[in-house]
Amino acid sequence: MIEAANQPIEAEVSAKPPIVARWAILFLLAVGVMIAFSDRASIGSALAHHPFVEHFKLTSVDRGWVNSVFFWSYGLMQMGTGWLVDRYGVKWPYAIIFLVWCLAMAAVGMVGSLAALLAMRLLVGAAEAVVMPASYRWIRHNFSENQSGTAVGIFTMGNKFGPAIGALAAPWLITNYGWQAMFFATGAVGLVWVALWVLSVRSDLPNAVDRAALHKSASAVTLGSVLRSPVVWGAMIINFCYGYFTFFCMQWMPDYLHNQRGMSLKSSGLYTFFSFTGIALVAVSAGWVADRMIARGGDPVKVRKGFVIAGFLGACTVLLGVHAESLSMALFWNIFSLSFLGLTTANSLALCRLTLIPKQAVGLVTGVQQVATSLAGGVAGALTGWLLQISGNNYDVPMLVIFVFLLIGAGSTLVLLRREWAPKMPEPLIVEN
Repeated sequence: MIEAANQPIEAEVSAKPPIVARWAILFLLAVGVMIAFSDRASIGSALAHHPFVEHFKLTSVDRGWVNSVFFWSYGLMQMGTGWLVDRYGVKWPYAIIFLVWCLAMAAVGMVGSLAALLAMRLLVGAAEAVVMPASYRWIRHNFSENQSGTAVGIFTMGNKFGPAIGALAAPWLITNYGWQAMFFATGAVGLVWVALWVLSVRSDLPNAVDRAALHKSASAVTLGSVLRSPVVWGAMIINFCYGYFTFFCMQWMPDYLHNQRGMSLKSSGLYTFFSFTGIALVAVSAGWVADRMIARGGDPVKVRKGFVIAGFLGACTVLLGVHAESLSMALFWNIFSLSFLGLTTANSLALCRLTLIPKQAVGLVTGVQQVATSLAGGVAGALTGWLLQISGNNYDVPMLVIFVFLLIGAGSTLVLLRREWAPKMPEPLIVEN
């Protein structure tokens, strides 16, 4: 690892917005990620819709690829967008790249072949890669340690309510207006968000002098220095294990409830909405409670690790759902297990992307961790599709795979997330807001 310098070269500058503006921008970030993540459940509803499947002549394996291909480009672009926002600020890189996302999303509704569908999903994934590095960089520079759990909890409500709203709205749009209209509507809502973002957030693009100083400071933040930290590797494992379960629910839960449990498409979307609403509410509550414990003198690493481990272990109850004989008990355990994982959500992200990470490395480290998250989405889509193909569409084995990954996530949190193993960086020359 790179050892920290004894003295900063230049005093750190932190020109934060006023407190009310800070929370308002955080809310806007949460809305942005909500819009982006709504697509992850919307595509699941489309893939459970027979006219969509017949239009593209999709097999179970094809459906798995449609789910997973998004995550390959999403993962590949994470470190690049992280590098970009670390050097050029958040406002304009986020706005420009998310505009591409909106156009690509709308274009999905206009394609007519499987190859074109896969190409558009690749583009959507590549453009969506900016969301997490930009958002976490902004949060890291604008909230203190005893606020970060609450801030991250509020932000992650967006990426949980996104799939929840997508699971609820997509079946309604598909049923009443067709699957094409669903993609058009998502792109249009995204365009409204881009306009609000540009009008509401002040530019944090450094001037030429500051940009040169920032580049000199950021040049020490290399991929090699980041990957030498066991904390970064532990966070990647944790992100994969957490993401595998949540992406399974986004991609396959509507199909599981519709085709294996016999629910209507609308009803399956409603219960998927309940699951993601549950994890969102638990996430922000757990983040707030952890912040209060830390403000009263609790060790941030120990406090957040306790919540993360508890969330992973509680989510293991997902296995009870697949073996439940009645539909009501299956629904209960599905909602309970994903909701309980909310104990992990905000505290894991605050610990792995804020508490243990130097400010000047947040974009790059978030990008590295998002590669693991993207891999989880790709593997969850493709592996589940293959397991369903060979098992006659039986969900027992896919659920068992989730259980194993949840246990690995809890173990990795306990062993690898240690303060002394966090990445060490030179003190920053400046810190851009």
